[in-house]
Amino acid sequence: MAITLTERAAKHVAGFIARRGKGAGVRLGVRSSGCSGMAYKLEFVDELYPEDISFESHGVTVITDPKSLAYLDGTELDYVREGLNEGFRFNNPNVKDQCGCGESFNV
Repeated sequence: MAITLTERAAKHVAGFIARRGKGAGVRLGVRSSGCSGMAYKLEFVDELYPEDISFESHGVTVITDPKSLAYLDGTELDYVREGLNEGFRFNNPNVKDQCGCGESFNV
């Protein structure tokens, strides 16, 4: 079981944490939302909770909770630039379907 970052995503996260001046890593999770049922959550964190599960990827700590890991196992977080747009992209092998706008998914 694991969640990983691409090298590009890890550099972006590490740079953001360095600019903040603090941070334990990046937390990935899921929440109920959207027309397909679930949406991703991404936030920078300063401390871990006792139930948290963490992984190291390219020198960055990736943190999740046990419930979210069931939906995110095997996911790779990438940071992409397409034209004028840039942002994180979740490459989740568990996704069975997603809405047309790409904001929500189901497994």
